[in-house]
Amino acid sequence: MLENACQQLKAWEIESHTRNLQLAVNVSGRQFRQPDFVAQISEMLNRYAIKPSCLKLELTESIVLSDVADTIAKMLALRQIGVSFAMDDFGTGYSSLAYLTQLPLNQLKIDKSFVRHISTKASDATIIQTIIGMANNLDMEVIAEGVETQGQRDFLELNGCFLYQGYLFGRPVPGEEFDALMSARSK
Repeated sequence: MLENACQQLKAWEIESHTRNLQLAVNVSGRQFRQPDFVAQISEMLNRYAIKPSCLKLELTESIVLSDVADTIAKMLALRQIGVSFAMDDFGTGYSSLAYLTQLPLNQLKIDKSFVRHISTKASDATIIQTIIGMANNLDMEVIAEGVETQGQRDFLELNGCFLYQGYLFGRPVPGEEFDALMSARSK
């Protein structure tokens, strides 16, 4: 998947309407724990000659917590070459908030399980507000997953979350269809 992401980023460099897009890739624990993971990423970035800042790696809390020292070392090495990181499904695991200040994260992703119940469960709305506030105070971006209604988007925006993923904005499409959509929007 990382190889495909690098190929896609290289293809996007050609067009003015896609050259500054960032592509996020979920990384599995098995992949991240490989001793040469940093070298693999660095080699792919060099081979495709793409801007490292266009690649974002998404890690889950369980990956991060399985070996914190190794995780931090790899993240710092990759961040030094320009790769950014998001913690995926934030709030669904059992992480210690103390680790949040040690990890070189750029973004927290609010899990869709909280977004889904914004208007029906006050506790989920409170958790979302807390995650947004924490991310802002730690100088991280925050993105909400699973945004399907305008009401969810309005709540998130009102509370300081301005990045979203979800069916409200479009369904997953093959790369060629995405390119066509982006091209049509730029005209």
